[in-house]
Amino acid sequence: MSEFEKKISLEGIDLQKLVGPNDSNIRLLEEFFDSAIIVRGELLTLKGNQQEVEQVEKIIKEMIYAINTSGRLKEQDIKLLIELTRNGKPAKGDEDFDKIILYTKDDVIKARTPGQLVYLKTAQTNDICFAIGPAGTGKTYMAVALAVAALKKNTVKKIILTRPAVEAGEKLGYLPGDLREKIDPYLRPLYDALEDMLPTERVKAYLEKGVIEIIPLAYMRGRTLNKAFVILDEAQNTTDVQMKMFLTRLGTESRAIITGDITQIDLPTKTVSGLVKAQEILSGIEGVGFSFFDKTDVVRHRLVKEIIDAYEKYYVS
Repeated sequence: MSEFEKKISLEGIDLQKLVGPNDSNIRLLEEFFDSAIIVRGELLTLKGNQQEVEQVEKIIKEMIYAINTSGRLKEQDIKLLIELTRNGKPAKGDEDFDKIILYTKDDVIKARTPGQLVYLKTAQTNDICFAIGPAGTGKTYMAVALAVAALKKNTVKKIILTRPAVEAGEKLGYLPGDLREKIDPYLRPLYDALEDMLPTERVKAYLEKGVIEIIPLAYMRGRTLNKAFVILDEAQNTTDVQMKMFLTRLGTESRAIITGDITQIDLPTKTVSGLVKAQEILSGIEGVGFSFFDKTDVVRHRLVKEIIDAYEKYYVS
């Protein structure tokens, strides 16, 4: 049987981080696989049995992905990738692997509560996912992380983040500046999430090139979005008409996550929330998933959970 060969371009990759000190990362791979791993300049060549070469290729590409997204690669990450690739499941003690959404420059973003894990799986297995629950449960943050991960893996070409600009006590007309300056405070949480996950310079470049758009919901009308990851945040403040408009923007190879808290609706009295109505209309449609959070999923300051609990008790009693 002839030897199988595969080449991987390392152009733009930090080779020192990839191969490790004194080639320690390569030697670690060679402990588990018989394939030859040859690094020459910006080209890595694999030689050996086809099935095994393809396994090693998969691991190396995941190693490159970790370096590109977080700027680091730890020995335990490589061991976990080896175990997953060889056995198809995490090694004992590494059950958290399937909770990971995104490597960042500082940390790993992953599901941290049972509710968040259900949300992650729902978003991964449906083209449209509704995430409904109280503040502090990570609905928006995880949605943005999933979108950034999809962009990095090239499964989408752009990210669109949108919110309805509904006034919660304050009036837009009294805020200083032009329309963009009036709208930006509503969109600020989306900028904050992005800047946690990507270098500031890259966020700026993506915004300038239109790879990432952060826009008010009204600007979505009339568009068709292909190969895009679209997030509608604060969806409890959409009307039924606005929700339908948003959902019908999706084009081919697009995905959407809709987040909201139906206990914090700021719409005029007697106006039915589009998020509430969507639960009634869309439940049961294949490809549309719903994930619900409660106060046990709050991952902010410990007092947030207690505040939610206190308000629930006050209004129920």
